[in-house]
Amino acid sequence: MKIYFDTLGCPKNFYDSDAAKYLLRETGHVITDSPDDADVIIVNTCGFIDDAKRESIDRILELAETKEDGQKLVVSGCLSTRFAEELREEMPEVDLFIGVNEYGHLPELLENMPAGRVEVSHKYDSFLPFLKRDLGEHPYSATLKIAEGCDNRCAYCAIPDIRGGFRSKKKEDVLEEARYLADAGVKELILIAEDLTNYGTDLYRDYRLADLLRQLVKVDGIEWIRLMYCYEDRITDDLINVMATEPKICHYIDVPIQHSSDKVLKEMRRRSTGKSIRTTLKKLREAMPDISIRTTLIVGFPGETQKDFDDLMEFVREQKFQRLGVFSYSQEEGTPAGDREDQIPEDVKQERLDLIMMAQMEISNEHNAEMTGRTLRVIVDGPDEDGSYVGRTMYDAPEIDDSVIFTSRRELRPGDIVSVMIEDAFDYDLTGFETEE
Repeated sequence: MKIYFDTLGCPKNFYDSDAAKYLLRETGHVITDSPDDADVIIVNTCGFIDDAKRESIDRILELAETKEDGQKLVVSGCLSTRFAEELREEMPEVDLFIGVNEYGHLPELLENMPAGRVEVSHKYDSFLPFLKRDLGEHPYSATLKIAEGCDNRCAYCAIPDIRGGFRSKKKEDVLEEARYLADAGVKELILIAEDLTNYGTDLYRDYRLADLLRQLVKVDGIEWIRLMYCYEDRITDDLINVMATEPKICHYIDVPIQHSSDKVLKEMRRRSTGKSIRTTLKKLREAMPDISIRTTLIVGFPGETQKDFDDLMEFVREQKFQRLGVFSYSQEEGTPAGDREDQIPEDVKQERLDLIMMAQMEISNEHNAEMTGRTLRVIVDGPDEDGSYVGRTMYDAPEIDDSVIFTSRRELRPGDIVSVMIEDAFDYDLTGFETEE
């Protein structure tokens, strides 16, 4: 069968899709780039917040409308795991709903698809195995999922109900996967998990991310290692030291802080406090003065007062994060926060989000302006339309952070890492030219 994948949501979803593609190829199926050419269309959905759910539903309906006679439509991922029974009633056009744990059974499931069938298991493996993936023709940057699920049970989040409790991947499997990616040509390794810093606590009864990094930097071919989704209270001194001393580890870290008000953090069921967050950020910056810290914030959490929001605004201006994203609180059914009666009106949430982002734009401009005149190492993502190139520094993750648009006198390929003199800076991009090595 010819199979088309349409993947929405976070890097973890794309990781799952790539693993499923590889398995399907190995069992004789063909992956196609066009839904028009497919026997089976698979939509890997996101179900994290309202906007993501709406995007997933709109995409399913769009593909259902163009579905031709004989084509099968499969819905997978977080939305399917969480609402499969409800979706089956609302979307009779879908032939099969599967959850996040069913990808390993896809070949046999596709062979037997009575309309409306639901295959969603909430039984989770005790650990995450090493999975080969479809990496495309010229892979140079790839994610490596070192754990699955989450034990944090934040008041606003349904992820533990969707993906289960926290399970680490065995160190040996992580290293085997890293070598597999390096052999395929990957230079940038992006470590992902729901809670990266919790790695090892289930298998080894201790925080083992720092130890894992000491092994990963030894993998030949890998030049950059990037850390995504690190909880502040689990960023240990040992982890900071490894980041600061190992040249392959990017001076970049994604720390989803969510808020700065102690009252809101407590009601969110976060373990951090405003003081602990500031202490950890200070340690990171003292060890790596050039570090780029990305964070995400939530505005409009139930009960968030004007005082709480003012605290958050002051925090953003004080910390001057290099990269920052903001979500307005999404009322998720089945979560403690979703059941609260003191929900914030949508217009207030949007106003608060806009104010944070306006402040952050000024901060981003300041950070980018400081880059002008510097020579930075840049990984090439590809050619730009005008004959120049688009790439990223080690301070920027793919798809979500800033780009560097630069010229070169020679022909470059995606994955090349070159030195670029930064000439100019804009809100979210830099421009420059390649210098002689």
